[in-house]
Amino acid sequence: MKLPALLLLAAASVSFAADPALTIYNGGYAVVRETLPIDLKAGVNQVSFAGATAQVEADSVILRDIAGKAEFQVLEQSYRNDPVSQAMLLSLFEGKTLEFNRRETNKPDRLIVGKVIRSGFVPGGRFVEPIIEVDGKLQFSLPGEPVFPSLGNDNVLKPTLNWKLNSASSGKIDAEVAYLSNGFTWEASYNLVAAEKSDVLDVVGWVTMNNQSGMTFTDAKIKLMAGDVSRAQPEYPRAARAKVADAMSFGAAKGVTEKSFDEFHLYTLGNPATLRDKETKQVEFVRASGVKAERLYVFDGAGHAYRGDDSAGKVQVYREFKNAEANKLGMALPKGKVRFYSQDGDRQLEFVGENRIDHTPKDEVIRVLTGNSFDLKGEHRMTNNTEDGSNRVATQTFEIKVRNHKKEPVEIRVVEHANRGGNWTLTTQSQPHEKKDATTFEFRVPLQPDEEKTVTYTIRYTW
Repeated sequence: MKLPALLLLAAASVSFAADPALTIYNGGYAVVRETLPIDLKAGVNQVSFAGATAQVEADSVILRDIAGKAEFQVLEQSYRNDPVSQAMLLSLFEGKTLEFNRRETNKPDRLIVGKVIRSGFVPGGRFVEPIIEVDGKLQFSLPGEPVFPSLGNDNVLKPTLNWKLNSASSGKIDAEVAYLSNGFTWEASYNLVAAEKSDVLDVVGWVTMNNQSGMTFTDAKIKLMAGDVSRAQPEYPRAARAKVADAMSFGAAKGVTEKSFDEFHLYTLGNPATLRDKETKQVEFVRASGVKAERLYVFDGAGHAYRGDDSAGKVQVYREFKNAEANKLGMALPKGKVRFYSQDGDRQLEFVGENRIDHTPKDEVIRVLTGNSFDLKGEHRMTNNTEDGSNRVATQTFEIKVRNHKKEPVEIRVVEHANRGGNWTLTTQSQPHEKKDATTFEFRVPLQPDEEKTVTYTIRYTW
């Protein structure tokens, strides 16, 4: 749209933001919000903001007057984030003269004046030889180390957002600048502690935030969004993400509040926190004692064999508990790593397994595989297999042996699979089974110490 000729160009201004706020997502990015004081003049205003991250998604930037007091139009918006280098600074002086400090062996330093014909700067890091004119002659190298004058108000050393704004009136406003930025991650982790041979757990949950955005946020209001938020995929692969810094700082919040937001869950830190660039910070967000859990022993020999797994014969150990208020929990738990610890006879903590959980709403059951039992064993074999293709009937007979070498009684859940497809039924079985889904059924086998039991069944398929 063509601008009216009567618009006046007001003096350019550089604004500095305050009151930073972050909403960090599981997907490796965040919404950054900051308050930006602007002194608007009637007409066209140039506004620069040298406080954006180095990984801002430029097309996501929103500038608005959240109080709704001012009417302005964004005519142009640009983002500059060139990595600072000698060539980049030289590019600001193309066509201009600079002083170069030449150092020579056994001679005093001397200043040489040269005109920068070509800086050698190419966005993206590709090297091109500079061209400098000295005493009317061109040379394809620098005559010495360039000595740069002050850059004044040019914020070339920082990622900078620039706007050209058209305002109907003058006045000071507190605008909000918001944008998406990569370089942020957060993840939940849970430490679960139980006394020896006890299934009552103490639960401590942490959120771990990592900032690789190139920007430090001081006393920021931080929220964490949990859920699977859809994002359009880039047409070309992004550059590899920076590695997480080794340094880690620990902090504790007075409280983290959780609420349902749209189709997701939002966790708000109780106090503002400083999140420095290249820093990993942890904040406790859930603590519960007396959480009742159940230890499950599962032998899935048929499933392992069908998948080609070499762990047939091993009995898996699961911990299962309900995320409910009646069980001292009842808060939507974001996905993350779960670590289990057990106290030995000396009350020393020993690590006994870990796994991951998905996003879990309240009142749902959490089941976590923690490893394989040392003292429980199982054997699984097929003892008969017949197939009548003309009548589309097949029968298979299986024998499963489970053994308990513990000093206390246990129950092993023997999980079996109807893998052939079609319709199936058990024609004989040594004990009742429970059907779990269309192709899975289960036998529950109680065992006394040093006891072995055998489960047998015949399954008939028709198709």
